[in-house]
Amino acid sequence: MLVTVTLNAAIDRTLTVPNFQRGLRHRASQALTLAGGKGINIARSLRVFGIPVVATGLAGGRTGARVIEELSHESILNDFVRIEGESRTSTAVVDPVTGSHTEINEWGPHVEPDELKSLREKLLSLAADAEWVVFAGTLPRGVDNAFYADAIKDLTRRKVRCVLDSEGTALRLGAEAEPYLVSPNQHEAESLVGQEFSDEDDFVMALETIGEMGPRNVLISHEGGCYALLKEERKLRRYRASIARVEPVSPVGSGDVLLAGFLAARRADRSLEEALCQAVGAATASTLETGAGCFDLEQAAEFARQVEISELEPVATR
Repeated sequence: MLVTVTLNAAIDRTLTVPNFQRGLRHRASQALTLAGGKGINIARSLRVFGIPVVATGLAGGRTGARVIEELSHESILNDFVRIEGESRTSTAVVDPVTGSHTEINEWGPHVEPDELKSLREKLLSLAADAEWVVFAGTLPRGVDNAFYADAIKDLTRRKVRCVLDSEGTALRLGAEAEPYLVSPNQHEAESLVGQEFSDEDDFVMALETIGEMGPRNVLISHEGGCYALLKEERKLRRYRASIARVEPVSPVGSGDVLLAGFLAARRADRSLEEALCQAVGAATASTLETGAGCFDLEQAAEFARQVEISELEPVATR
């Protein structure tokens, strides 16, 4: 099975508001409430692919209880550590007329040392039966930036493949811990390497730079596809996977779906190219839904057939 880890779980509320404008009173035409946080979004996507998955992490207060209730309602297996602090609520406002989306995310709870200790113990227990452990999302207050790195080192010694999708210092330290895969989006990758990307060479340079930090494989998602540095049979291969732009309903969570699609395909022993096609196809399908991690499987397969894969050469040193 796969285990996803969400330290900053949330209740995600998505409001559809046509012609949204700041400072005015609006009435939402649609509202959707789901358990959220990047690891939970990935678990939801994996379940669509039929992959056995358990979602774990930290959940606190009445909001945390609601997170667990929502996961159970979706039949997503979960085993969270209950904490004293109140889990966060996140709100997204989607305007279908202009195609804009606005996100408002709370900070989340403060986590105590004994609560983190309980999570570490639970991770070791779940990892005993896990093929992959996916660490995803921001760290709540009270959690050291080295948490992901320490957990990755521990599980890697136990022969568990670790995947990381985070940002900032937690991402950098986690990448240096040599996980199987890191999967930042473009903005997170730009912050990690210290420069903005303006062309394909910049993306390939970023793949190389991040790969040198320690991870075995790197995926950088962006609008319209992804770039990938993947190791197969001791050979490093660089790819661009792209698809024609579609008019999105909401792009929220599409990077989480992309990662889930890639992992699901690789777990099924599909080729690197097939995995990238499935990843980008599913991510594209998810932009036509309002819920993070939600997509239509048949639509994802149709988009996957439209993905173009190019193998790239290393970038010469500038």
